[in-house]
Amino acid sequence: MIPLIFAEKNKVYCIKKINGKDEARRHLNNLGFIEGEEISVINELAGNLIIAVKESRIAIDRAMAQRIVVG
Repeated sequence: MIPLIFAEKNKVYCIKKINGKDEARRHLNNLGFIEGEEISVINELAGNLIIAVKESRIAIDRAMAQRIVVG
C-alpha cells in the first residue's frame, strides 16, 4: 500500500484507506474517493494530480493525494 502521490500513471489502483481529519475524509468521499473504489492517476501538473474516479476526472493537490492510500 502506498500514498496516491507515489502511484504510477495510467495504472488502476484500489483505494484502501483515507487518512486525515473527518472533514477532509468527508470532502474526498463527496468527490467519489471511497474505500474500495478503483482509481488511476491520469497526469501530474504543477504538483497537482489529475485522477480518474467513477468515470470522472478530478484534480487534487498533493496534500489531499497524500491522504489517499492505494494498493
